[in-house]
Amino acid sequence: MLSRRRFTTQGLVLGTAALAAAIPATVLAQASYPSKPVTIVVPFSPGGGVDVMARLLAEKLRPLLGQVVNVENKAGGSGMIGAVAAVRAPADGYTLLMATAGETAINPHVYKTKMQYAPEKDLAPVSLVVKVPNVLVVNPALPIKSTAELLAYAKANPGKLSYGSSGIGNPQHLAGELLAKLSGQKLTHVPYRGASNQLTDTAGGSVDMTFVSLAGARPFMKDGRVRAIAMTSPKRSALAPDIPALSETKGLEGYALENWFGLFAPAATPAAVIDKLNGAVAQALKDPDLVKRLNELGGEVSPMGPVPFKAFIQDESKRFAKIVQDANITPDN
Repeated sequence: MLSRRRFTTQGLVLGTAALAAAIPATVLAQASYPSKPVTIVVPFSPGGGVDVMARLLAEKLRPLLGQVVNVENKAGGSGMIGAVAAVRAPADGYTLLMATAGETAINPHVYKTKMQYAPEKDLAPVSLVVKVPNVLVVNPALPIKSTAELLAYAKANPGKLSYGSSGIGNPQHLAGELLAKLSGQKLTHVPYRGASNQLTDTAGGSVDMTFVSLAGARPFMKDGRVRAIAMTSPKRSALAPDIPALSETKGLEGYALENWFGLFAPAATPAAVIDKLNGAVAQALKDPDLVKRLNELGGEVSPMGPVPFKAFIQDESKRFAKIVQDANITPDN
């Protein structure tokens, strides 16, 4: 009896070992993911909105993933340097990318000859994190207190109104071009390297108005250095319900242009890993403290699964492509 029991036990051990050997190493790795620190690449400098939001999210992901989640800044090339670094990383879920609409849905249409990656082919969407509507603010010396007055002023002063943005081809630039297209008025674009300078120049009158994040504009709005006119979101933002949306003005009913931040992985990352990351992000974005902090930074929490997020990006890319084409936006203008 003892020998039979020993034989049965040995057979069980051998059978288990054979079964384990038959399971591909990649499957076993996915089951134990993550087993080491995860890095989120931010394609911009430290201290900016994308960087701060990525660090806040990373802090909440650590206990959910059971691993350290680091943030690594790789700035330059309109976000493309960091994006390329993430695309070329091993597709194992340990290198992720916190990207915006720019790197994933706008740059391919503006920087056609300079792109070293194809977002739709080389990046796997994990989750949308936040939508970030911009606010249109004007120099308070201008006789403009509403979008209707702005359009009337532009019509009476053709080609005179100028607007600032954070750079050629970014969502703020496209926001101005979409406004010009729908209203039929000419607006002069003045690109800047950051929100602080574009707001300072708007307050000082070097440019007439600017599109900027709500978080960046609030201090200037509060002390009257600029006047808020409208939000670029499809409807009024819950973050600033007293500020009308541009779409509320006759002739601009279809206006909508927001920036957004999302988490991505290299394209060949296993679906099981993507799903686990998506679940962790969705759980993190239920945290009241994180939601509050993201709201303060001008972000509207918008978790989304990998499949709907991919469809969302495709739709956004088509809209951005039309704006870029209609305005003939190139890296030089």
